[in-house]
Amino acid sequence: MTRPNSSNTGKRRRNRARADGPPGLTPEQRDACQESIGYRFKDPDLLDRAMTHRSATQGKTAEWSNERLEFLGDRVLGLVMVETLMERFPKLREGELAPRLNTLVSRKACAVIGAELGLGRFIIVDQSERSTGGADKPSLLANAIEAIIGAIYTDAGLDRVRKVTLKHWQRLLGETTETPRDPKSALQEWAQGAGLPAPAYHQIAREGPDHAPVFTVTVLIDGRKPLPGVGSSKQLAEREAARAMLTAIGGPA
Repeated sequence: MTRPNSSNTGKRRRNRARADGPPGLTPEQRDACQESIGYRFKDPDLLDRAMTHRSATQGKTAEWSNERLEFLGDRVLGLVMVETLMERFPKLREGELAPRLNTLVSRKACAVIGAELGLGRFIIVDQSERSTGGADKPSLLANAIEAIIGAIYTDAGLDRVRKVTLKHWQRLLGETTETPRDPKSALQEWAQGAGLPAPAYHQIAREGPDHAPVFTVTVLIDGRKPLPGVGSSKQLAEREAARAMLTAIGGPA
């Protein structure tokens, strides 16, 4: 009886293990991603997981996807920004700090940072998701940057993740010297000034897991095309929709 070639058998076993295991970046992708982020992981598997979208997890979303790290990173980002705002503006009341915080931790802000870092090149998605531009969707970019924050926190703790986060949020923090105007209030004032009924908001979608939902809301104004907004809560989605409408009508966004 002929014995199978041991080296070929070993290769098949290793290939089968890779196929059955969690997806990951190539060494070259890891290096490029870490250079872009400005942080090198002690545990590279955390980076792989932070970059893995649930579409590529073969049904093992909780074990392999970035959703749990995203959940953590969202809270860490909020803490870092709250601390920073309180240090920078020691005389401001809570009502003046809150809109600044909402701007800094919004899905829009996270997506902008994710795009600036080029994370779309590294997000692991399945082929069907990638063929529709999934890796560069603002929602996936926002999820990825939050997952990266959660991964760095897990890998190195709060002090290190604070330094990395503040580096990437420096420009946005520099734009918070004035209290951001609530876009919903601004849009309502515009509508009143134009003699129109108040804007109406309608939720049209709710996606994602319970711990990290993504809401899509449209805003309607007489005589204008409805415009959508996306956020991690219905209220945030409404603000983003109002902001989009203000931009379309040339009002203060």
